[in-house]
Amino acid sequence: MSVAKMDLKKVINASGKMSIIGVSTMADDVIDAMEVGGKHFYEMEDLQEKSGEIVAEYMRTESALITNSASSALVLAVAGLITENDSFLAERMHAEPLHKEILLMKGHMIDYGAPVSTMIALGGGHVREVGYANGCRVEQMEAAINENTAGIVFVQSHHCVQKNMPTLEQVSQLARRVELPLIVDIAAEEDISGYSDLADLIILSGSKALEGPTSGILAGKEQYLEYVKPHLKGIGRAMKVGKESIFGLLQALETYTNEGMSKQNQMELLNQFFELENLVGVKVAIHQDESGRQIYRARIELDESKVKHDALYLTQQLKQGDIAIYTRDYNANIGYFDIDPRALSSQEVDTMIARIKQILGG
Repeated sequence: MSVAKMDLKKVINASGKMSIIGVSTMADDVIDAMEVGGKHFYEMEDLQEKSGEIVAEYMRTESALITNSASSALVLAVAGLITENDSFLAERMHAEPLHKEILLMKGHMIDYGAPVSTMIALGGGHVREVGYANGCRVEQMEAAINENTAGIVFVQSHHCVQKNMPTLEQVSQLARRVELPLIVDIAAEEDISGYSDLADLIILSGSKALEGPTSGILAGKEQYLEYVKPHLKGIGRAMKVGKESIFGLLQALETYTNEGMSKQNQMELLNQFFELENLVGVKVAIHQDESGRQIYRARIELDESKVKHDALYLTQQLKQGDIAIYTRDYNANIGYFDIDPRALSSQEVDTMIARIKQILGG
């Protein structure tokens, strides 16, 4: 079926690596690798084992497994901690009356397109929330541990509450001291190899920073990956990854660099948005990603007393045009939105600026 037959709207992605618009675009070498995988047969267990060894080298971990998404990696990680090496329980994941808890800070209870708690529940775990939306302490986490605690999940993301929260290093120290496995979800992070000393299991998206096909990575200590493998013939069957995605992800890993688009290139695109300050009531500033990643964004702030339309209306209208323009509009209700430059071309920036001017009446 041709794209023209589906009459799909063109999208300009100024929001970042977001699943709602297909996450990333893939390079030709990734597509070529997927074609190789798609046109040949392999013994899948052998392919999974050997591809996992390659991924583990990139992640600097003892073992790894390619999954069909970061979400399924989280489900499988939790399931492994719940059943450990009990193959009978792995086969009857949701039939046995298990009550194993996974600690999760309330500030990490996010919805990234699905609630993180749903993925933990699919893996057989019960979420035990710790702390509050405006803060948490290590002491609170330690006090929540009991005989039913199977592990701790830490979500490394700009979506999470950043203030008054224990750092990953502090949570890792706690996990080591109380001898509990720590799962760290770094789905969209740029640094893929800097967590092996802190976490027992690491979750990464294959389609975000890596710009590979829809896929995920579960990497970490061999013991915990061995706990996961029986689930590939249980709940993991509904999450199996195709051979073409495995080949595409391996190629994406090979060509990936932690730097991504350089700061200089980001700034060159973002500086074009200062043209919008010629409009009355519009202010533009450059901000670094909230979680400290080397990602820079333009923040467009509207003074509602001076502009024709507020930020919420503007971001909604940007999506409604002949070309749908997606921005980071999480804070549009309080007067501003952000522009992520990583997937933008200079021509697309010009299109965006013209459209914003049109909507605001400039």
